[in-house]
Amino acid sequence: MSTAPTTTTPRVASTEWIAAGGVVALGVAVAMDPAGIEDGPVICPFRLLTGLPCPGCGLTRSWVYGVHGQWGDSFASHPFGLPLLVAVLVLAVVVVTRRVRRGTPPSIDRIVGHPVTKIVIGAWLAFSAVRLALAL
Repeated sequence: MSTAPTTTTPRVASTEWIAAGGVVALGVAVAMDPAGIEDGPVICPFRLLTGLPCPGCGLTRSWVYGVHGQWGDSFASHPFGLPLLVAVLVLAVVVVTRRVRRGTPPSIDRIVGHPVTKIVIGAWLAFSAVRLALAL
């Protein structure tokens, strides 16, 4: 029987993975040149297969324009791009703050289950349905 203390590595929460991925995506958006973003290849698998926009089509361009201060172009590319960009930044700050203070990371279930989140997701899906219908 061993008497050595056991150390456990804290588990990485799903919100921490989401925040990390979002920060990486923001870094990529900063590195991209907004002058050539409209001429790039179509990377959306749904759009490549159908020719129709998916709910996320335009988010990459929106973030590139947004991080470079071109708010009008960002909104025109995807109206939910800037709010999502802000949400990712807020989530990253909250996750880092809680990790530094040795607190628990925010729960993805609580975030998704929040009434405001449900309203935003509903509005996003409604926008996407209208955009898809207009593209037909």
